[in-house]
Amino acid sequence: MQSQNSNMQTVQQYDSVIRDIADYVLDETIESEAAFDIARYCIMDTLGCGFLALKFPECTKHIGPIVPGTIVPGGARVPGTNFIQDPVKSAWDIGCIIRWLDFNDTWLAQEWGHPSDNLGAILACTDYVSQLNISKGEAPLKMRAVLEAMIKAHEIQGVIALQNSFNQVGLDHVLLVRVASTAVAAKILGANKEQMCAAISQAWVDGCSLRTYRHAPNAGSRKSWAAGDATSRAVHLALMSIKGEMGIPTVLSTPQWGYYDILFKGNSFVIEQPYSSYVMENILFKLSFPAEFHAQTACEAAIKLHLSVKNKLDAIDRIDIDTHISAIRIIVKDGDLHNPADRDHCLQYMVAVPLIFGDLKAEHYSDAFHNENPIIDTIREKMHITENERYSKEYLDSDKRSIANAIKITFKDGTSTERIEVEYPIGHKRRREEGKKVLLQKFNKSIHAHFETTQCDTIEALFENQKQFEELNVNDFVNHFTLKNNAF
Repeated sequence: MQSQNSNMQTVQQYDSVIRDIADYVLDETIESEAAFDIARYCIMDTLGCGFLALKFPECTKHIGPIVPGTIVPGGARVPGTNFIQDPVKSAWDIGCIIRWLDFNDTWLAQEWGHPSDNLGAILACTDYVSQLNISKGEAPLKMRAVLEAMIKAHEIQGVIALQNSFNQVGLDHVLLVRVASTAVAAKILGANKEQMCAAISQAWVDGCSLRTYRHAPNAGSRKSWAAGDATSRAVHLALMSIKGEMGIPTVLSTPQWGYYDILFKGNSFVIEQPYSSYVMENILFKLSFPAEFHAQTACEAAIKLHLSVKNKLDAIDRIDIDTHISAIRIIVKDGDLHNPADRDHCLQYMVAVPLIFGDLKAEHYSDAFHNENPIIDTIREKMHITENERYSKEYLDSDKRSIANAIKITFKDGTSTERIEVEYPIGHKRRREEGKKVLLQKFNKSIHAHFETTQCDTIEALFENQKQFEELNVNDFVNHFTLKNNAF
């Protein structure tokens, strides 16, 4: 006869990291109106990045239904196209287009990342749920729910990144997109606390991608679709958990087999501040250049030097660049650059182009442009990169969070330019009002390159008033971005 105890199941408590995320997503009320305001600009900018990417066949070949021509009634739409798909594939597509050009927002700390990548999961799920609600005679979700989900996804990804470096153990930050997207997607889809914890645990147990596809000699286009892959997986895990799939409660902390021991060198995560709205309020926008963010201020400095050097390129003896340790770790590259993804993560390339041409655009990373302008590599070879310890320190200072670079050019006759230093890029919180104007210009340019003029006028009006924006039905909002022709 079996003892009574032999039939009893032990209910494990979820790791505190998982519980804290679930509590925040399900129970926390965001009070910061500043965060909601920035989130409105964030969704504008993020979608604009996606529309710009739709000009590139290497991006568009990845999007659309797996079975060509498939339409899912009541499914989630992909803005800028006429695709209607299940939310898992639409999350993939939205995540892919907004990340493709490396032009959406950025968070820099011990770990790096692009929190607006999470919009792939958020918009796909809110559009899907809104249309499902309507089919049942219920109210659709409002855009304030999208903004709140963005604030919370930004916060989860950004706060974990503050003190925990995945790159130093060779792992990719896109994991944090999957974790944050899983949490907010589960909330949007109606998860309770147990389902939420189960979904988040599944996101952690998936482990990490290697960073090798972001670095020489393997840098390539995967870094442009990795976020779409992460948001898609997040939606899938959330849907599975809501259907009752069991979680893995101590996925992080279990000795020998848990995340900490297998992938994080036995260290637990350090999370020193509660989740609130800090990350959205301090988010960095990429406004002037589709370039890896650690190089943004270097590009600004290079453009300031352009007029001084454009007619003296052959006379340059050396170019001294002072930067911070994070830039040295991930974007300082010598030697051959094999593809656009390699070039847009090379500090020397991103400085050389604006020095020579006075601008830096996505097209400047193409094989054709690079091959037609051998002067770029000639200028790269003259560059000397040095860590400025103050820059490295202030990069992590919570009161500053600078991303400083400085450039000085010395000519063969011994003369030199002034040393141009830029500590805060235009997308930084310290330059927020200046940045908003540039963000609007960037967005308007992106929509006018993709939509008809009358549709652009309607789209621009959507974002003009915060209160009206928040009261928009999500399904109506997305409908304004449906392509009216048959380009996709």
